Amino acid sequence: QVQLVESGGGLVQPGGSLRLSCEASGSIFSIYATNWYRQAPGKQRELVAVITKSGNSSYADSVKGRFTIARGGAPNTVHLQMNSLKPEDTAVYYCNAVIRTSVTATRPFNYWGQGTQVTVAS
Repeated sequence: QVQLVESGGGLVQPGGSLRLSCEASGSIFSIYATNWYRQAPGKQRELVAVITKSGNSSYADSVKGRFTIARGGAPNTVHLQMNSLKPEDTAVYYCNAVIRTSVTATRPFNYWGQGTQVTVAS
């Protein structure tokens, strides 16, 4: 089994910063990509940032220049550094990873964390 655990959410004032972390554990042979999604109340879940196995990253237009996705020092850990936060960034942030669990697995699967709340308000 694979588990993704997010941490680092909370309440921050507009213009502030937060760093979210996502740690994957369990039966992991290879992580193809790790993604951060967010879902605000009454809205669809949207892709925020992606980092691939090779280290390439991409971002939603709404967060470009403010958010940075990067691998952490610990194995299978990815961080999302969020700067210059705005009230419209308020959402539950979810970590998602595409993981192949063993060398004999025929294909990778999608795994999700439980989500962490980020609230940007004065």
